[in-house]
Amino acid sequence: MQAKFTKGRTISLYFTMQQNNNSLLKKCDKLVRTCVKDYGLIADGDKVLVGLSGGKDSLALTQLLAMRSKIHSPKFSVTALHIRNEGMGYASDTEYLRGFCKELGVEFDVVDISIDLSKDKRKSPCFLCSWYRRKALFEYAKKNGFKRIALGHHKDDVIATLIMNMAFQGSISSMPPLLQMDKFDVTIIRPLALIEESDIKELAKNEGYVIQKKSCPYEKSSFRSDIEKIITDLEKLNPNVRSSIWKSMENIMPDYLPRKSC
Repeated sequence: MQAKFTKGRTISLYFTMQQNNNSLLKKCDKLVRTCVKDYGLIADGDKVLVGLSGGKDSLALTQLLAMRSKIHSPKFSVTALHIRNEGMGYASDTEYLRGFCKELGVEFDVVDISIDLSKDKRKSPCFLCSWYRRKALFEYAKKNGFKRIALGHHKDDVIATLIMNMAFQGSISSMPPLLQMDKFDVTIIRPLALIEESDIKELAKNEGYVIQKKSCPYEKSSFRSDIEKIITDLEKLNPNVRSSIWKSMENIMPDYLPRKSC
């Protein structure tokens, strides 16, 4: 069943949430608030452009930012943009996404792109698809005066990317909550970076999100699902492994890492 998010209901939902100490929505809202504050993601007067793919993560991001923009400081506006890729197997219900955003009081727009992956062999299909979608976001942001682009990567995404980069790229790097893209004069923010995927899955179920269908021919060729299985196995050894890995990114000890003498 589709959830309804009229502007009045969004505000009343917030106050109901505040009275319920066990509310998952309250927990997620608190983590977004902490992420925004600790990493300086949003300032007063910002125009935030959300990349709304229609998956559970981007739907949760849109809802949580919409609620926060109407009630809390800093004051900012939210616009959602859906990139429709004609070259991939996405069945986008743009009318649902438009209605979802309207109920939240969020402006919504659609941009169509077409990618022929067979003509570009420089990178993997997953990288290229992501890049061209991201490029369309950047161009839209520049054209319409947005300085902040919000993406729906959660804590598990950040941790998996760290391990993938170590294993396959030979670098200690990931997807930070805030990343300045100097080339495009925009800043990428990830307000869900402190929320675990399991909570987003439960939130999506509780709120009745209609998740967009995806049929990607390259999805099974990605190493990301294998890395996620490794993290799940590590969790059997240490139930707090996700938090430990996250803390390791903020607790770099250069003196205990290899350093060449020249």
